[in-house]
Amino acid sequence: RIHGTVRGSDMSAILKSGKLPMKRRMRGITLIELMVIVAVVAILGSLAVGSYRNYLIRAQRTEARMALLRIQAAQEKFFLQNNRYATDGQLTLSPPAGLGISRTTENGNYTLRLQTDSNGNRYRAVATATGGQTRDIAACRVLSIDQDGNKEPAANPECWR
Repeated sequence: RIHGTVRGSDMSAILKSGKLPMKRRMRGITLIELMVIVAVVAILGSLAVGSYRNYLIRAQRTEARMALLRIQAAQEKFFLQNNRYATDGQLTLSPPAGLGISRTTENGNYTLRLQTDSNGNRYRAVATATGGQTRDIAACRVLSIDQDGNKEPAANPECWR
């Protein structure tokens, strides 16, 4: 052969044998192999998306924890000035009449409220999940803290990490 052509003597040998020279087999992937690859990628992708969503929900829990700690600090300041804790109606009022804190957290994933006793000596600040945050585990959808720093749910410390 010269540059991919068959010489005359080689051609007569081919004609006598009745066989054409074998072409080089093309290399690549079959449709089945491609489908297996796509299936594996799809499975891995679904696992990654699920894990990422769970990570986001846990990370957004920080928003509630920070808001509750802000309320706790504001309540202590209010108590020093007024000799009682602020009520739920005073949550959004500007200081010194209230705490000056919004009813929703910064990104709107939680709503905030205050529960106080009748004489204002005890309070409980509560953050309740809203919107997409309601996909959080049931135990962590409602977080709270009281005047003594007791955090709920106490049975699930994962909620406060």
